[in-house]
Amino acid sequence: MNDFLSIIRQPIETELQQFVELFNQSLSHADGTLEQVLNYIRQRAGKRMRPMLILLTAKALGSVTNVTHLSGVALELLHTASLVHDDIVDEASERRGQPSVNAVYDNRIAVLVGDYILSTALLSVCQTTRLDIVRYLSALGQTLSNGEILQLTSNGSEQISEQAYYDVIRQKTAALFEACCTMGAMSVGASDDDVKAAAQFGQTLGTIFQIRDDIFDYFPSPQIGKPSGNDMLEGKLTLPAIHCVLEANDPDITALAMRVKQHNASQHDIRQLVNFTLDNGGIEYAEQQMHRLHADAMKYINERVGQSDINKALTAYLNYCIQRNI
Repeated sequence: MNDFLSIIRQPIETELQQFVELFNQSLSHADGTLEQVLNYIRQRAGKRMRPMLILLTAKALGSVTNVTHLSGVALELLHTASLVHDDIVDEASERRGQPSVNAVYDNRIAVLVGDYILSTALLSVCQTTRLDIVRYLSALGQTLSNGEILQLTSNGSEQISEQAYYDVIRQKTAALFEACCTMGAMSVGASDDDVKAAAQFGQTLGTIFQIRDDIFDYFPSPQIGKPSGNDMLEGKLTLPAIHCVLEANDPDITALAMRVKQHNASQHDIRQLVNFTLDNGGIEYAEQQMHRLHADAMKYINERVGQSDINKALTAYLNYCIQRNI
């Protein structure tokens, strides 16, 4: 995995460092509790997958500019704010194995800090002085919120369908990856055709990323040594289980799935549905869908990215999304 990441970073090393400096400056405050919380969030920064995608897209279609950096900072801040708020909604005590902001402080502070970060995102995108990018980011905020509401309502509904699953992804994870590519392209003045193609590439990447994320829940976690079933504990049916339930067309299995969706499932029920999914090809089916999408994404890279280093980096990015193990 580290080999993938080093290849991804190689052509944007300087620009990525500039982004990190600008992001950290934007996520700072003079003193007090706010600075403590912001510092806690800064220290938990991940691999910078979204900023790297913005920078790579911009370089594939032009040259990274200050507008690119400000757009990237705004998008990462918007995403950060949404994570803080999502953890409150989900009553989550952890994110990626570390205590969530609401767990370390409390819900009141977490809500207000999320609001502060969101406002900072809007300030950053306004500094681009590009109305089209401001409008795009604002609409993205609506899309992400709608996606979260759609997921909450979908979890308890009586509908089990792949389409509903993809509808949620499209307005959450895929929307963020799509935004990276769209804003990266827009920031360098790419043509409408190039922006549209980049957006589709980003959506495909995001869908792959989420399917891979969902597969993790069916396998032993380092913390508990067995499938966590966390998604099912939250009432979520993901692609592997959805496929197996629909294929089985068995009233008992459907009833089991509905208990999960309606938060009426016992630990035994969840283990049973996880094992049923593993035994009936659910993981293999999800991996097939990822590889189908991988082919679509490679078509974009091969046809539209001429620079060899950017082509190689985006290919590594795509392969990381599909092969990652964390």
